[in-house]
Amino acid sequence: MILQHAFDQQLRSPSIPCKTSMVFVIDQDISLRNSLESLIDCETWQTEAFASVEEFLARSRPLVPSCLILVLSNLDLDGIKLQKQIARERPEIPIIIVSSHGDIPTIVQAVKAGAVDFLMRPCRNDVLILAIRQGLQRSATALEHEMELRDIRHRYALLTPRERQVMQLVVSGLLNKQVGGELGISEITVKAHRGQVMQKMRANSLADLVRTASKIRRDGQAIHLA
Repeated sequence: MILQHAFDQQLRSPSIPCKTSMVFVIDQDISLRNSLESLIDCETWQTEAFASVEEFLARSRPLVPSCLILVLSNLDLDGIKLQKQIARERPEIPIIIVSSHGDIPTIVQAVKAGAVDFLMRPCRNDVLILAIRQGLQRSATALEHEMELRDIRHRYALLTPRERQVMQLVVSGLLNKQVGGELGISEITVKAHRGQVMQKMRANSLADLVRTASKIRRDGQAIHLA
């Protein structure tokens, strides 16, 4: 791969903080690893290269937007197996496959196995850089989403069993009086619990609370009567 030091400015995305993004490379060929590292370094991203999948998986998980360039001499079933192993153990890291060979059915398998992009060698540097930028953007979005979910899980864990019951009934559309009837408590008590729920979940309105409840459900932590 011939290194190019000047890239189209439209490929540069200010929404991705380059100095806090990681680009990993797995390639058995040391000369190609060095070439890829040099190319990526020109973009000021942090780079780490590995000779094998095992070396990469031994590294601790990154806490910043990241993506992986997996260079395969052949995009065959063994290559797909390696990709699946990485995707299984590091599902948060977008994988870009770069391969010298590969037929259409195998490429389709690679995409179905989770590859965000695949490039056939030799490939243009600007195309690779664009693929990396898209991978990092996807990673940044996923990280932001995960941070939001962690915060919601933490806040939801602060609710008492009764507050969770009240929250479940409130977001289902019941009025305070109806919630009280369901739980066998007074409307005044319902209002008190509801106030605590709103405060702990940092909801400014019922609509906010409903949206948060939907995120909890999608996260697999279904709200139910305790």
